[in-house]
Amino acid sequence: MTVNPPMSPKDDDNGAGRRIKLDKVDRRILRDLQDNGRMTNVELAKRAQISAPPCLRRVRALEDAGIIKGYHADIDAERLGYEVLFFALVGLDSQAESVLTSFEEKLRDWPEVRECHMVRGAGDFLLKIVCRNTAHENEMTTKLTSSPHVVTVQTIQVIRTDKKLPGIPVVVEG
Repeated sequence: MTVNPPMSPKDDDNGAGRRIKLDKVDRRILRDLQDNGRMTNVELAKRAQISAPPCLRRVRALEDAGIIKGYHADIDAERLGYEVLFFALVGLDSQAESVLTSFEEKLRDWPEVRECHMVRGAGDFLLKIVCRNTAHENEMTTKLTSSPHVVTVQTIQVIRTDKKLPGIPVVVEG
């Protein structure tokens, strides 16, 4: 985004979700906050090579524009008793919008379902699900397979995770 005067992402956004142009400082702020959402504004400003007040204005503008959607703690699932992580590829008997929406609404009430993605290809939805143990995983799979309009469920249990990065790649240069 243009820096002079201090940016406001809303100025470039037509409200239709159009991509917003960000400058190098905006991208550095985004990268650093994504890596450490608890960083102080003073430290963030120092890393972005600007003073604290304009840095805070930029962060607020990025939040207001919906580019920064929130701040979250990365919690160790196993330490809280969730030893099983699996993905489920779910096929429905219809792709009517009412069926798809109904399925999504149902899953919003299932705390174990951490992510729900409508997909193209082998199924209709890809779910990321956490469970306490194998018995809980079996219970969740049964709950899924007995849900209205579900015709196929293929589960894939995670053995280990080598790479888990939050967010997206934020390129500062270029």
